[in-house]
Amino acid sequence: MKRPCVLVVGDANLDLVLRGDVVPRFGQAEQMLDAADLVLGSSGGIVASGLARLGVATALVARVGDDLFGARTRELVAAAGVDVSSVLSSPEPTGLSVILSAPADRAILTLDGAMAQLTDDDVQAAISVRRPTHVHVSAFFLIPKAAAALPERLAALHAAGVTTSLDTNWDPAGRWKGVRECLPQLDLLLPNAAEAMALARAAGADPRDPEDAALRLSEAGPVVVVKDGSRGGFAVAQGSVVRAPARAVQVVDTTGAGDSFTAGLLAAWVDGLPLATAVRWATVAGSLSTRGVGGTAGQPTRAELVAALAEGDRP
Repeated sequence: MKRPCVLVVGDANLDLVLRGDVVPRFGQAEQMLDAADLVLGSSGGIVASGLARLGVATALVARVGDDLFGARTRELVAAAGVDVSSVLSSPEPTGLSVILSAPADRAILTLDGAMAQLTDDDVQAAISVRRPTHVHVSAFFLIPKAAAALPERLAALHAAGVTTSLDTNWDPAGRWKGVRECLPQLDLLLPNAAEAMALARAAGADPRDPEDAALRLSEAGPVVVVKDGSRGGFAVAQGSVVRAPARAVQVVDTTGAGDSFTAGLLAAWVDGLPLATAVRWATVAGSLSTRGVGGTAGQPTRAELVAALAEGDRP
């Protein structure tokens, strides 16, 4: 039986991942790196790739430039098994993120370029063709044209019986505007711990911690699932909290682990699995993704995820 179709809406670009002595020192100082890799990046691209790796029929709607980086982005997303027929071209250059990856943290420098040109008309056209059972939106603040119409688009999807989710990612402007209007129309809100705190404050709350922030955000309607780094993740629904730990792995690169977490969560969600199970899928998928460089090299297949889950259940 064909698995449900998830349409991922958002960004699509490459990441230039730099590792080693990555803290810049100006004054024309030259620093030597341990490694540099040009890989598939973007929240939307990594989530779509992770879903396809987990056996979910997945399509991506995004915008790239008519250039070498755009062609490579399409090629890498398609190689993961994602339908890229709605990845459209724009005259602007393809976006790019430079990841300065240190062992305990990372910094991200992003050019939005073509990704910012995605429109609600692009999204509606993809919905009409793909007829998804679930629509996931990534990188809310990097797709301002599509984001402006998102509350109405989400309401129309709910009226049509389509479930929805949103991972805002960080707001580079620090304003966090426009998300509150989306919350009543969402089934799932998927921030990390820092984003949950920022979103709750933007909604007028003064949260004590990420769990309290998630509880407050959930009052607007969605199940809130929080990516909590090395602690794993947790979900808040109707005042109850469900937690799952991260899985111990040999970490190579944490880039995109949160997006692989999202892919694991959504793969379980579209299968109709219980929320506690979905959070376990998410934390294991996110953990396993850190085994490779970039956001997709370590993403598990469905068989690998199931095996890792079974291993974790053994006494």
